[in-house]
Amino acid sequence: GARLRYRREVVGFVWQQTARNLLPYLTAAQNVALPMQLRGRSKARQKTERAEELLAMLGIAEIRDRRPHQLSGGQQQRVAIAVALANDPAVLLADEPTGELDSATGEQVFAAFRRANEELGTTIVIVTHDQAVASEVRRTVAIRDGRTSSEVLRRTEVDEQGRESLVAREYAMLDRAGRLQLPAEYTQALGMEHRVALELEQDHIGVWPDDADRR
Repeated sequence: GARLRYRREVVGFVWQQTARNLLPYLTAAQNVALPMQLRGRSKARQKTERAEELLAMLGIAEIRDRRPHQLSGGQQQRVAIAVALANDPAVLLADEPTGELDSATGEQVFAAFRRANEELGTTIVIVTHDQAVASEVRRTVAIRDGRTSSEVLRRTEVDEQGRESLVAREYAMLDRAGRLQLPAEYTQALGMEHRVALELEQDHIGVWPDDADRR
Protein backbone atom coordinates (compact mmCIF):
# COMPACT_ATOMS: atom_id res chain seq x y z
CA GLY A 1 0.00 0.00 0.00
CA ALA A 2 0.90 3.68 0.04
CA ARG A 3 2.29 3.49 3.58
CA LEU A 4 4.60 0.60 2.70
CA ARG A 5 5.86 2.44 -0.40
CA TYR A 6 6.44 5.52 1.73
CA ARG A 7 8.57 3.58 4.21
CA ARG A 8 10.55 1.88 1.45
CA GLU A 9 11.14 4.80 -0.89
CA VAL A 10 10.59 8.18 0.78
CA VAL A 11 12.00 7.70 4.28
CA GLY A 12 14.94 5.63 5.54
CA PHE A 13 15.28 4.46 9.16
CA VAL A 14 18.24 3.76 11.45
CA TRP A 15 17.45 2.38 14.93
CA GLN A 16 19.52 2.40 18.11
CA GLN A 17 19.49 -1.40 18.43
CA THR A 18 21.71 -2.70 15.65
CA ALA A 19 19.77 -5.98 15.57
CA ARG A 20 16.75 -4.05 14.25
CA ASN A 21 18.70 -2.64 11.31
CA LEU A 22 20.33 -5.72 9.76
CA LEU A 23 19.38 -9.32 8.97
CA PRO A 24 21.96 -11.59 10.68
CA TYR A 25 22.17 -14.20 7.91
CA LEU A 26 22.95 -11.69 5.12
CA THR A 27 26.28 -10.04 4.35
CA ALA A 28 26.68 -6.27 4.57
CA ALA A 29 26.28 -5.90 0.80
CA GLN A 30 23.24 -8.21 0.76
CA ASN A 31 21.61 -6.21 3.57
CA VAL A 32 22.07 -3.01 1.55
CA ALA A 33 20.71 -4.63 -1.61
CA LEU A 34 17.62 -6.03 0.13
CA PRO A 35 15.53 -2.79 0.18
CA MET A 36 16.17 -2.40 -3.55
CA GLN A 37 15.09 -5.99 -4.12
CA LEU A 38 11.89 -5.43 -2.14
CA ARG A 39 11.21 -2.33 -4.19
CA GLY A 40 11.53 -4.48 -7.33
CA ARG A 41 12.80 -1.78 -9.65
CA SER A 42 16.51 -2.55 -9.97
CA LYS A 43 18.40 -5.20 -11.89
CA ALA A 44 20.77 -7.46 -9.97
CA ARG A 45 23.85 -5.68 -11.29
CA GLN A 46 22.43 -2.26 -10.41
CA LYS A 47 21.63 -3.39 -6.86
CA THR A 48 25.16 -4.75 -6.40
CA GLU A 49 26.76 -1.58 -7.75
CA ARG A 50 24.56 0.67 -5.61
CA ALA A 51 25.35 -1.36 -2.48
CA GLU A 52 29.09 -1.20 -3.15
CA GLU A 53 28.94 2.54 -3.86
CA LEU A 54 27.17 3.25 -0.57
CA LEU A 55 29.52 1.08 1.48
CA ALA A 56 32.52 2.77 -0.16
CA MET A 57 31.09 6.24 0.45
CA LEU A 58 30.68 5.42 4.15
CA GLY A 59 34.24 4.05 4.39
CA ILE A 60 33.40 0.37 4.91
CA ALA A 61 33.86 -1.17 1.45
CA GLU A 62 36.19 -3.81 2.87
CA ILE A 63 33.48 -5.45 4.99
CA ARG A 64 30.99 -6.00 2.15
CA ASP A 65 31.12 -9.81 2.49
CA ARG A 66 30.93 -9.98 6.29
CA ARG A 67 27.82 -10.76 8.29
CA PRO A 68 26.65 -8.56 11.19
CA HIS A 69 28.19 -10.74 13.92
CA GLN A 70 31.59 -10.20 12.27
CA LEU A 71 31.30 -6.41 12.48
CA SER A 72 31.95 -3.90 15.24
CA GLY A 73 29.08 -1.78 16.56
CA GLY A 74 30.22 1.22 14.54
CA GLN A 75 30.52 -0.83 11.36
CA GLN A 76 27.05 -2.25 11.91
CA GLN A 77 25.56 1.23 12.23
CA ARG A 78 27.32 2.45 9.10
CA VAL A 79 25.97 -0.54 7.20
CA ALA A 80 22.55 0.37 8.64
CA ILE A 81 22.94 3.88 7.22
CA ALA A 82 23.75 2.36 3.82
CA VAL A 83 20.64 0.17 4.09
CA ALA A 84 18.53 3.23 4.91
CA LEU A 85 19.96 5.07 1.89
CA ALA A 86 19.58 2.17 -0.54
CA ASN A 87 16.42 3.47 -2.24
CA ASP A 88 17.66 7.09 -2.21
CA PRO A 89 15.09 8.45 0.28
CA ALA A 90 14.50 12.17 0.69
CA VAL A 91 14.70 11.89 4.50
CA LEU A 92 16.61 9.59 6.84
CA LEU A 93 15.27 9.26 10.42
CA ALA A 94 17.72 8.04 13.07
CA ASP A 95 16.60 7.11 16.60
CA GLU A 96 19.50 7.37 19.10
CA PRO A 97 21.90 5.92 16.48
CA THR A 98 24.95 6.20 18.74
CA GLY A 99 23.25 5.23 22.01
CA GLU A 100 25.09 1.90 22.24
CA LEU A 101 28.47 3.19 20.97
CA ASP A 102 31.47 4.82 22.62
CA SER A 103 32.25 8.45 21.79
CA ALA A 104 35.02 7.73 19.25
CA THR A 105 32.87 5.24 17.35
CA GLY A 106 29.91 7.61 17.58
CA GLU A 107 31.96 10.30 15.82
CA GLN A 108 32.60 7.89 12.93
CA VAL A 109 28.87 7.27 12.62
CA PHE A 110 28.10 11.00 12.61
CA ALA A 111 30.77 11.48 9.94
CA ALA A 112 28.84 8.94 7.86
CA PHE A 113 25.60 10.89 8.37
CA ARG A 114 27.33 14.11 7.29
CA ARG A 115 28.73 12.44 4.19
CA ALA A 116 25.26 11.19 3.23
CA ASN A 117 23.87 14.70 3.66
CA GLU A 118 26.65 16.41 1.71
CA GLU A 119 27.10 13.91 -1.12
CA LEU A 120 23.55 12.63 -1.61
CA GLY A 121 21.56 15.63 -0.41
CA THR A 122 19.58 13.47 2.01
CA THR A 123 17.92 15.30 4.91
CA ILE A 124 19.07 13.66 8.16
CA VAL A 125 16.85 13.89 11.26
CA ILE A 126 18.41 12.50 14.46
CA VAL A 127 16.38 12.01 17.64
CA THR A 128 18.53 11.85 20.77
CA HIS A 129 18.82 12.77 24.45
CA ASP A 130 22.61 13.15 24.16
CA GLN A 131 23.62 16.81 24.46
CA ALA A 132 27.01 16.04 22.89
CA VAL A 133 25.25 15.31 19.62
CA ALA A 134 24.43 19.01 19.25
CA SER A 135 28.01 19.87 18.33
CA GLU A 136 27.93 17.31 15.51
CA VAL A 137 25.05 18.86 13.54
CA ARG A 138 24.25 22.21 11.94
CA ARG A 139 20.77 22.56 13.37
CA THR A 140 19.39 21.43 16.73
CA VAL A 141 15.72 21.62 17.74
CA ALA A 142 14.99 21.03 21.44
CA ILE A 143 11.63 19.65 22.59
CA ARG A 144 10.41 20.30 26.15
CA ASP A 145 7.05 19.32 27.62
CA GLY A 146 5.92 18.09 24.22
CA ARG A 147 6.65 21.38 22.44
CA THR A 148 9.54 22.69 20.39
CA SER A 149 11.23 25.06 22.82
CA SER A 150 14.43 26.23 21.14
CA GLU A 151 16.49 25.97 18.00
CA VAL A 152 20.26 26.34 17.58
CA LEU A 153 21.75 27.11 14.17
CA ARG A 154 25.47 26.67 13.53
CA ARG A 155 27.51 28.00 10.66
CA THR A 156 31.18 28.22 9.75
CA GLU A 157 32.70 31.68 9.47
CA VAL A 158 36.11 32.63 8.07
CA ASP A 159 38.02 35.60 9.54
CA GLU A 160 40.42 37.96 7.76
CA GLN A 161 43.32 35.56 8.38
CA GLY A 162 41.45 32.69 6.73
CA ARG A 163 40.79 30.85 10.00
CA GLU A 164 37.52 28.98 10.29
CA SER A 165 35.35 29.00 13.40
CA LEU A 166 31.95 27.51 14.20
CA VAL A 167 29.40 30.11 15.29
CA ALA A 168 26.20 29.06 17.07
CA ARG A 169 23.06 31.13 17.67
CA GLU A 170 20.16 29.96 19.86
CA TYR A 171 16.56 30.96 19.14
CA ALA A 172 13.36 30.45 21.15
CA MET A 173 10.46 29.01 19.18
CA LEU A 174 7.32 31.16 18.92
CA ASP A 175 4.16 29.12 18.26
CA ARG A 176 0.98 30.23 16.48
CA ALA A 177 -0.58 31.38 19.74
CA GLY A 178 2.39 33.65 20.44
CA ARG A 179 3.80 31.42 23.19
CA LEU A 180 7.48 30.73 23.72
CA GLN A 181 9.49 28.82 26.33
CA LEU A 182 12.27 30.73 28.05
CA PRO A 183 15.40 28.67 28.80
CA ALA A 184 15.33 27.31 32.35
CA GLU A 185 18.80 28.69 33.11
CA TYR A 186 17.56 32.19 32.24
CA THR A 187 14.43 32.09 34.38
CA GLN A 188 16.27 30.53 37.33
CA ALA A 189 19.07 33.10 37.18
CA LEU A 190 16.55 35.95 37.34
CA GLY A 191 14.16 34.28 39.77
CA MET A 192 11.27 34.28 37.31
CA GLU A 193 8.24 32.29 38.48
CA HIS A 194 4.54 32.20 37.62
CA ARG A 195 4.33 35.65 36.01
CA VAL A 196 6.71 38.01 34.23
CA ALA A 197 6.40 41.68 33.30
CA LEU A 198 6.39 42.56 29.59
CA GLU A 199 7.04 45.84 27.82
CA LEU A 200 7.08 46.58 24.09
CA GLU A 201 10.17 48.57 23.14
CA GLN A 202 10.93 50.10 19.75
CA ASP A 203 12.77 47.05 18.41
CA HIS A 204 12.28 44.32 21.02
CA ILE A 205 10.09 42.97 23.81
CA GLY A 206 11.40 43.36 27.35
CA VAL A 207 10.79 40.54 29.85
CA TRP A 208 11.37 41.09 33.58
CA PRO A 209 10.59 39.28 36.84
CA ASP A 210 7.28 40.42 38.30
CA ASP A 211 8.09 42.54 41.37
CA ALA A 212 4.72 41.61 42.89
CA ASP A 213 5.85 37.99 43.19
CA ARG A 214 8.66 39.04 45.49
CA ARG A 215 6.48 40.88 48.01
